[in-house]
Amino acid sequence: MVDVQPPPLRTLDDFVSGSARFAVPDVRDVERWNNRIINNLLYYQSNYFVYFLAFLVTVGYLYPLDLLLGVSVVTGLFVAFLRAAETQAAVCRFRRSHPSLALFAILLLSYLLLSVLGGVNVFLCSIALPVLLILVHASVRLRSLKNKVENKLESIGLRRTPMGLLLEALGQEQEAGS
Repeated sequence: MVDVQPPPLRTLDDFVSGSARFAVPDVRDVERWNNRIINNLLYYQSNYFVYFLAFLVTVGYLYPLDLLLGVSVVTGLFVAFLRAAETQAAVCRFRRSHPSLALFAILLLSYLLLSVLGGVNVFLCSIALPVLLILVHASVRLRSLKNKVENKLESIGLRRTPMGLLLEALGQEQEAGS
């Protein structure tokens, strides 16, 4: 097994400006749209991590205890979901057939639990908003040839990345290059 290696940070020109190409996905072809999201999540994962971390640091500076509560709740529910998927066949099937819905369910349960505990605003600003913006970028960013080659290396196992492991944990099979 190959060690996990984070990919390089992509240039701002490649990520959002200059050579970056954007187009609204065809919502009638869900499989192709899902494939675009997965491949962009794999290719730009370092950029997405920095983006997500910037939100966490900003909100953590303003509301440190609420952020700690929010991260603890989301992490706890995610770990509980993964353990349930390992032991419960129905949860495992749901995770494999509906990975996006599984992520949405984890975030919705986190929101509901945090609304009871009082940390909803921090959850929305530090976790849900960045995840939504990352998914929107991954949905509308068209893939380049370099993106396809890098994702093919990930899919055949020559490179393992943190996002690849997260997608596998959510039950999303990598179909890079397709």
